Amino acid sequence: MMSTTVPMTERNLAHAEAIRMLKARYFRNMDQRDWEAMIDVFVDDAVMDMRSEMAALAHAGLAVDPQAGLIEGRPAILQAMSSALVGTITVHHGHMGEIDILSDNEAEGIWPMRDVILMPQGSPVRQLRGYGHYHERYRRVAEGEWRIAHLRLSRLLIEWI
Repeated sequence: MMSTTVPMTERNLAHAEAIRMLKARYFRNMDQRDWEAMIDVFVDDAVMDMRSEMAALAHAGLAVDPQAGLIEGRPAILQAMSSALVGTITVHHGHMGEIDILSDNEAEGIWPMRDVILMPQGSPVRQLRGYGHYHERYRRVAEGEWRIAHLRLSRLLIEWI
């Protein structure tokens, strides 16, 4: 996160709250597989960096490309998310997000996270329990809504069951 932030005025507190609600929708839409609603979570040219995630999954024996995981553009992100979660049941939690408002239209955030992913039948592992952080950049779009512009997941611990 950047070290220079805009002071937390009433307006910036409102921006931070809007970003908290955005992140809550991200988690809920993913777990409920509501890909139509997920469209409003990302900007058109968003980037999702899941390279370390893919390497960890490949290391566990799952059939993924360990070199994949840098996904560019909202359509590609939604396709990758929906394809990766086929046959799984997921529960994602984000906790105590640190949000820096950089300007009226830009912000950054770090979200401690925990997730549980029940893998499809026939997978080499039954369940993944993950702990780590989402590192994100946000942008306000023309409609005034905040959206995710860049997302990177960094895991601190993965428990394979």
